[in-house]
Order: sequence, then C-alpha cells, then structure tokens
Amino acid sequence: MSPSYPLHLDLEGRRVVVVGGGPVAARRARGLLEAGADVLVVAPEACAELADLDAAGEITWRRGRFCSTDLDGAWLVQTATGVRRTDDAVSAEATSRKIWCVRADDATRSRAWTPAVVRHDDVVVSVTAGGDPRRAVAVRDGVRLGLSSGALPLRRHRRPTGAEGARPGIGRVTLVGGGPGDADLITLAGRRALAEADVVVVDRLAPRGLLAELDADVEVVDVGKSPDHHPVPQREIERVLIDRALRGLRVVRLKGGDGYVFGRGGEELAACRAAGVTCDVIPGITSALAVPAAAGIPVTHRGVSRSVTVMTGHDVLGDDELLDLAAQTRRGGTLVVLMGVSRLGELASGLVAQGADPQLPIAVIERGCTPQQRTTTATLADAAAVAVRRGVKSPAVLVFGAVAAMAHSDVDQRAGASAGSRASAPSQ
Repeated sequence: MSPSYPLHLDLEGRRVVVVGGGPVAARRARGLLEAGADVLVVAPEACAELADLDAAGEITWRRGRFCSTDLDGAWLVQTATGVRRTDDAVSAEATSRKIWCVRADDATRSRAWTPAVVRHDDVVVSVTAGGDPRRAVAVRDGVRLGLSSGALPLRRHRRPTGAEGARPGIGRVTLVGGGPGDADLITLAGRRALAEADVVVVDRLAPRGLLAELDADVEVVDVGKSPDHHPVPQREIERVLIDRALRGLRVVRLKGGDGYVFGRGGEELAACRAAGVTCDVIPGITSALAVPAAAGIPVTHRGVSRSVTVMTGHDVLGDDELLDLAAQTRRGGTLVVLMGVSRLGELASGLVAQGADPQLPIAVIERGCTPQQRTTTATLADAAAVAVRRGVKSPAVLVFGAVAAMAHSDVDQRAGASAGSRASAPSQ
C-alpha cells in the first residue's frame, strides 16, 4: 500500500453513499450518522438494522441495484456489497467523478480507508495498520485505555482567548478524591481529571506522587493542613478555586481519601455553585474503610460486627454521645475515627466510663496504604499508655471494636503495604 495522508472530514449535512445492505454496511452507516452525514444506502435488500434506520428517517434507503446517478451530490462513497464486480463498478464511477471511495472488500484496491477510531471528549484518534484491521483495532484499544486512565496527556493547550488570555465562564472545578495513600488507589476518573488540569489545588494527604506527571506549566497550589496548623483558610481555598475557574481554566481540587468524608467537599461544591462555576465531583476511596482493610481489619464481619460508625476525632463528645457510642460497641458495632490520635486516650476513657468493655480491642493504623504503614493494637483500658510507648502520631485511623483484633502484625502489614505502594503520605 502507498503511504497515506491522514485526514479528518467534517461530514455534517453532507451526502455520503453506502452501497450494500449487510451488517458491514450497517456499521459504516452508523458511524457516518454519528458524524452527522446525510446517508443514502443503496441495496436491493437490507439487514434489520438498516431497515430500522430507514423507517426511523435516520437514513435514506433506495431499494435497488447501484447505478451511476446514486453518486449525484455525494462527497464520499463506501461500498460493502461483498460482490467484487459491484464494488469495482462503484469504485470506478466514484474515481471518474473524483469522489473518494472506501472499499470494505479489499483495502489494497481502495484509495481511502476507514480507520479504527477512539473518541474521548473532543479528542479523536484514528488508526490504520497497513491493511491489517485487527492490528489497527488492537492499537486503538491501547490508545483508548491510555486516554481513559489518564496515562496519556489530555490537557488542552489551545483555547478561545479574551482578556488576559482566557474567556470567563468556560472553566470548571473538579473535586477529586485521591484515595487513602497509594497513588495507584486513585480512580481512573480522578487520574483522567488530573491529566486535563490547568490548575491543581492539593491537600497534604493527597497522592502527591501524581504531581510529578503534570506538565511543567500546570499551576500547583499547595493548601496542605496539618493538625492545629491551617496555613490556608478554607474560605481562601474556595476563593482560589473560583478565581481560577472564572479565568477559564480547568481546576482540580485534589484531596486525600474521599472529599465528602470529613473533607469539606460539600462546602467547596456549594461555594462554586454560588459563584456560578460548574463543579464536578469524582469520589475517592475513603481511608475510613480502606486503611482498616489494608491492615487486615474488616469493619464489618459476619458474626462479629454488623454496623460501622465513622466519626471525626476533632469534636469533643458529651456524655450522651459517648453513652450512645459505648452502647454501639456493646452491640457489636465498629467505631472508626479519623483525625483522632490526639484524643485517643480521652475517647477510650470516656467510652469505658459510659459502659464500654475495658478489654474491647482497638487498632491504630498510622500512614495507611503506604510503605510506612504501622499498626498498633491495644484495648480501651491501656490505649493511651500503649500509644505513648509506641510513639503513635497522625495521620492515623483508629478502629474500636472486636474486629480490631483481626489486624495483621506489623511485619505482615509492612510487607503488604510495600508491595503495592508508591505514595509517601496516607490520606484521611
């Protein structure tokens, strides 16, 4: 085959003729309809799909054999009759009229080819492979995987411009939950959003290893918070999101875990909507469930625990709230506490005071889902002393309940975390 010149055609409203009435012709007609073409099908008989399209008014089906007048007004022809003599005649007539003709029967006898195509948003990738359609499809599927996973760059570099290089109102914010620590635990949708971002506003516990994959000119705004230290107030974070979006930029708010589980994602969504900024949400894997699982602890387990309560350790609990939580533990419930290391001893003693079993198992999982993950087990009675002795520090997830006794040993856990982790900080 001669070297080809790749070209994408705008067929909106233009006449394209498909000669043939079988499944191959139906596939070609369907693809042309998706491109907005005015499709004329010429065939004595047609398969059910083509007949249905004709009945619905989506195509025009002329019942009969091909004749030269069928190409009047055509911009493109595709022949798929499976009869060599007919396909030769269609090709010859198209060539005499200087109309490109695609032949389904023999790529070597054609002067135009239909590629394997993948579409992602407004990105279109077409693949040909020297007349080997299966090879082309395999390459196309590899490209599709790269686009859908965010492994291939999707960021726009050219956009309509106005004042100061951007058009107000066309930007958007995407709230992305980055997962519980390991960069591989972010969702495909989250990875894809990062690949398209112009601005990334990132938390301390987000999977920061992914930032190295961004283009050099992507703006990264670090708004990381640590216990009792919030250098960038929440309202300022929201202002940054809105400001960049109104400049016409694609903004990703990258958080650890899930932004809707004690991540203030709801506040950021509300702020964007109030400012008239489009805001999407991509959920993440919350550390409330994933980190215990990584430590070998199922937060519910048949015959052991039938319910789970997730809470933040930031709040000071009253006696009534502690009484309710203690009752839950007595009924076999599991209590998962995020951001609670500084109040571990206070919470444990409070639960005991309200009737929880002093020997109730607890587990503290530090730096979950990273190579540095460490699990400390104790009971309510000795939780505070054990935590001090072990030098437990945040970030960590606390698990109260019988299931905590199922935790892996430190050795087992370090081996498991190292096998699949690349991130340097866990998420809550």
